Amino acid sequence: MSARFTAPARLLHWVMAVLILAMLFIGVGMVSTVSTRYPMLLAIHRPLGICILVLALVRLAWRLGQPAPPLPADLPAVQRAVARLSHYLLYALMIALPLVGWGMLSAQDYPIVLAPGLHLPPILPADPMLYANLRAAHEVLAYLFFAAILGHAAAALMHGLVRRDGVFSSMTPWPTGSRPLQAPTRHDERSGFSR
Repeated sequence: MSARFTAPARLLHWVMAVLILAMLFIGVGMVSTVSTRYPMLLAIHRPLGICILVLALVRLAWRLGQPAPPLPADLPAVQRAVARLSHYLLYALMIALPLVGWGMLSAQDYPIVLAPGLHLPPILPADPMLYANLRAAHEVLAYLFFAAILGHAAAALMHGLVRRDGVFSSMTPWPTGSRPLQAPTRHDERSGFSR
């Protein structure tokens, strides 16, 4: 198995990283401003969320067909488990957060405008109480997403700067000077673990 993610996987990762960070900061800007910029931020936020949803589904499909490189054989079991769970969480949030936003706007009976003349259909019935609950859920999930991204970035820096074990360079656009990933042990192969 290759020590690096495939080129399409790396491209999707970095494109989505830029889009998600932009999305989160736009979201923060939206809820903290009452200026004339609010409609512009809103007009960017909605189609960008749908774009992230589509890319997340493409990325998930690609990932299911293209397994990740193995983690280093000397990585403690706890860190392996945390890595696996954090990736599940990130994928779940990349899909759930836009869907909840879409559902929230549907419950508000508000169209999602992707482009002039191009609206998404509602996925839930108009309901003020449902809208209020989904709005609260959207906010909680956004904070959770922030926390998961910070944890993901911290783990990447730990692998790239401290352990230098090849995990970080497996996702960089180009190879770095860190040592290549070690082949998994027989125990790793039996466990079927993958990131």
